[in-house]
This record gives sequence, structure tokens and C-alpha cells, in this order.
Amino acid sequence: MNTSFTARHFEASKRLHNYSVEAVQKLTKFYDGILDCDIIMQPTQDHDEPQSAELTVKVKGDLLQANEKAATYEQALGKAIDNMTRQLRKYKDKRSK
Repeated sequence: MNTSFTARHFEASKRLHNYSVEAVQKLTKFYDGILDCDIIMQPTQDHDEPQSAELTVKVKGDLLQANEKAATYEQALGKAIDNMTRQLRKYKDKRSK
């Protein structure tokens, strides 16, 4: 799986970059046909949930997206991964029928 990481409007730490890439690699447990994964993190205007994480996962013939907001980038990424996990399970079930 090819993984790209983008930090918009802020400078991401090496720790955040590594954490994000490692967390996304675990998605292959749910579906091994993932071709590419794009991670995009950016600040938002929301005072309660100022950080946003977006995942775009390319699988054969389809594109899955998850966008979540939270107080920290790690929490936003965790929510987005949970969302993507549900989508991948559903996608896998549809393809197996």
C-alpha cells in the first residue's frame, strides 16, 4: 500500500507523521486490496474540534473517504480510521457476495 501524508497550513512533527503512517498501515488487516492511502491533516475554524484528519483510500474500482474532526490530530485520525474500517468491512462484504 502506497501511503502519502500531507499537513495543510501547519508543520507536522516527525512523531505525528510516523504515528499517522503506522496507524493507517493497520487498515490492511481489514482489507488487503488497498492500493493507495492519502492522509490529509489540517486545522479547522471550529473551537471545540480544531483539528481535522481526512483519509482517502483507493481500492480496485472504488475510492473510499473518511473525514473527522477532534481536539487533537491523533484523535481525529483515530476517528477517521474507525470510520474507514467500517467502510472497508462493508466494501469487502459486498465484493465477497
